[in-house]
Amino acid sequence: MTRLSITIVCFFLFLNCGTKKQYPKVGLVEINGTIIESEEIIKNLNYFYLRDDIEGILVRVNSPGGGVAPSQEIYEKIKNIRENSSKPIVVSMSSIATSGGYYVSIGADSIIANPGSITGSIGVIMGYPTINKLMDLIGINYTTIKSGKYKDSGSPFRESQNTDNQYFKDVVNELYSQFKEDVSSERNLSEFEINEIAQGQIFSGRQAFKLGLVDRLGTFEDAIWLIGRMAGFNSRPSLVRIPEKRLSLIDAIIGEIKVNLGTDYMFGLPEYKYK
Repeated sequence: MTRLSITIVCFFLFLNCGTKKQYPKVGLVEINGTIIESEEIIKNLNYFYLRDDIEGILVRVNSPGGGVAPSQEIYEKIKNIRENSSKPIVVSMSSIATSGGYYVSIGADSIIANPGSITGSIGVIMGYPTINKLMDLIGINYTTIKSGKYKDSGSPFRESQNTDNQYFKDVVNELYSQFKEDVSSERNLSEFEINEIAQGQIFSGRQAFKLGLVDRLGTFEDAIWLIGRMAGFNSRPSLVRIPEKRLSLIDAIIGEIKVNLGTDYMFGLPEYKYK
């Protein structure tokens, strides 16, 4: 190889190295609407976590919350990336990031919210309808054979009893304690502080910042620049989105039904959800 050829090769290698430094890539994962399941979101997080050309992960949250277990699983995944990767992971709050939407956010390196974002609503809610009086009115009887006194708790076909309410209250309180413990640990809040702000109330982004629930105030654009600086770059990163997948008509219909119902279950389940 001639000296000129070597010079040309070195020049192009220099350009390529400079391009990577000048145009870092950041993966964008969006969490929109009610959190019904975690599989797809975790899959998207892993997609960017495992890509060598991605310098950081930006999670855009616009959710009122949802199921307890899916919210916890997404939180644990975000936390795992934070603790086991050199890639910064940042949450940008959109219009709403309440309850489970806030829960998933606390695992990140940094949380940025608009002053007008709605967040908080730290708590657990559970509800179910009872239609036994309607059934009596139209002359329909419903017979239940059960193995224990709690097995049909939450059934819409009979009146709720005090034992049912206490039973569900104990479960809700246990899940509530888990929520508070994680927020307290992640946001470095005392027991007194967390009890004051975890009564289900919502906060504006500005209020949340003053309370220590978010790290800074800013826009989605600010979040893009922030994660770029956290990754060690002075230029604006380019956003890489998840490749769109084509849905069949049946998948699209089922997905729409799930979003509208907010749950896959007939009876009520505890939720980290703002209602």
